Amino acid sequence: MLAWLGRGFRWIEGCLRVLPIYWRIFAIAAVNTAVVVILAALIWDGAKILSSAWEQVRQVRQSDDLLNLMEGEAGRLQNLVHRYINQPSPDIFAEILLLREAVLGTLRTRGRADPLLSPSVEDLAQVTERFFDGFGDLRAEQGKITTTYDSTVLKPAREMAGLYTTIEGTTERRDSPIGILQSKSHENFTAALVAANAYYLSPDRAQADDVTRNLTAVEQAIPAMIGLATNDTQRVALQSLAERTAVFRRGIGELRDLFANREILLRTAIDGNQAIMVSTIDNLTADMHQHEMRAQEQFDTALAEIYRKVVIVAILFTSLIGIMGVFIARSISNPLRGLMREMRAIVAGRYEHEIEGTAASDEIGDMARNLEVFRENAVARRVAETELRRAKEHAETALSDLQRAQRNLIEAEKLAALGGLVAGVAHEVNNPVGISLTVASSFARRVEEFSSEVQAGTLRRSRLDDFISGSRDAAQQLVGNLQRAGELIQSFKQVAVDRSHEERRQFDLREATDQIIISLRPALRKVPVELSIAGPEGLLMDSYPGSYGQVLTNLFLNAIVHGFPDGRSGRVIIDMRPIGSREVEVILADDGVGMTEEVQRRAFDPFFTTRRNQGGTGLGLHIVYNIVTQRLGGRLSCDSQVGRGTVFTLLLPRTAPRPSFELTEDGERDVS
Repeated sequence: MLAWLGRGFRWIEGCLRVLPIYWRIFAIAAVNTAVVVILAALIWDGAKILSSAWEQVRQVRQSDDLLNLMEGEAGRLQNLVHRYINQPSPDIFAEILLLREAVLGTLRTRGRADPLLSPSVEDLAQVTERFFDGFGDLRAEQGKITTTYDSTVLKPAREMAGLYTTIEGTTERRDSPIGILQSKSHENFTAALVAANAYYLSPDRAQADDVTRNLTAVEQAIPAMIGLATNDTQRVALQSLAERTAVFRRGIGELRDLFANREILLRTAIDGNQAIMVSTIDNLTADMHQHEMRAQEQFDTALAEIYRKVVIVAILFTSLIGIMGVFIARSISNPLRGLMREMRAIVAGRYEHEIEGTAASDEIGDMARNLEVFRENAVARRVAETELRRAKEHAETALSDLQRAQRNLIEAEKLAALGGLVAGVAHEVNNPVGISLTVASSFARRVEEFSSEVQAGTLRRSRLDDFISGSRDAAQQLVGNLQRAGELIQSFKQVAVDRSHEERRQFDLREATDQIIISLRPALRKVPVELSIAGPEGLLMDSYPGSYGQVLTNLFLNAIVHGFPDGRSGRVIIDMRPIGSREVEVILADDGVGMTEEVQRRAFDPFFTTRRNQGGTGLGLHIVYNIVTQRLGGRLSCDSQVGRGTVFTLLLPRTAPRPSFELTEDGERDVS
């Protein structure tokens, strides 16, 4: 049975391979299209029923949405009214009026047009009108509260404050009996005023009682103060104070009555009507839910019928498509699997077997024929690769010789650079050291002569004066030249950017720059050059502020010396700005004499200077370049034109790179 089924499958596959793969796939697509058309017809037929049922559901949900909107607006109105009562504001009042028009407009337009809600629209509108009528009464009551507070509380309170000032001004000594009573009475008045303000903003019986208690204390102290008064001004002021205190007390009582009336209106006219609105809306919502349930049941029934029909059709055609797909897939996958085996054999280097299926007429047969051509070419390529391998062995020998020569050239270039550095050091240090040696030799010879004269007893006063003067000149020359030699040696040490004595830390770039500029101000007093700095604060750096200061100082002094010779006036600008989140740009620009193209090209070379005969060493910009590129991990560029000045641009990372070693007095120390 299995053998018979296997022969049947192979026969069907053979028949299918007569057709191109395109037509086989198209057959499946045609069956799928037929399924889609039949299902579309079934769905179209049921869509009419679903549309009617869905329209009912949609209408009920629209009505329910309108009720939810009305309920939300009612709650919002209630909140706005309470806010207005607590903090009267024209903006809140205007918002209440706008919301009133919106609610009534919604009821009269959407509510009356809704077939489910139209019978109850008038009832909702009447409740809403009563709500707003109550708000009008409440607003009028609030106006009375405000007027009463202004006229019977704030006004007498201001007058009482003035009377206390008068009494205090006519009291000669604060520690007198009337002064002590006046101070205590004033404290009671202040406490009463604070409690009255708190009571007005947030009615609380305890606050009102606090006002009454403090005013009572004020009234009780007035007769005693009148008896202790020392002049008529105090007596008149105290009598007026008693009258204003009585008005203040009556005002608090009136405020209590008005707040009680306002509370009644809030409970009845506002909260009561809002509760009626919510109750009416809840009843309507319950009716809407019942309508929605009936409509939903009708919709679910229609949907279940359509689902049943669609499932039956889908099962039948899915089975048909599955059977077709199996045979078509086998007619494609089995030949492709055979081709895959052949291709793996070719990849593994086995070219001895010819490709099967080259006689088939479909696309896979074309692939088999092409693969056979590839196999034949691979055999030919293997032969060519053998020849190429022999040629490659000869080429590797030549490449090894070339690399050896390249390394020799690099070593020769390094030795040439080292020789230039040593020659520069010897040339620069030789002059001050040679002069010092000559002066020291001459001074030693004069000391011997002076010693001989002293021993012989022939020393004269003029000879002693000459020796002292000559010794002073020799000492000055020795000190000056040895200091010059020391400065040169220190500069040579800085060429390596000594990193062993500086602390890495976080700092604000603008703040550090300002500190550096402060140290440079004395140099500016000697030259007519203006210095300005620009840049934002808050550019945090995790780097070496000492190295940054050395760079900025060298660049500035270089600009002063070379950019403005012979007392020329001008301007130097230092500007800073962030570049992204990881870098900053620092620009030092001057409007001095500028550089020629040749000078600009060699500006960073060691020992190159245009002022050699004036004491320049040619190491300043070279040191700056080393610090920026090595210590700070940044980039330095120079742009200059003759007569237009020079611009140095530093592009520095906010976080300097961690060094793998540090230079110390004894050599290198690994810090990685």
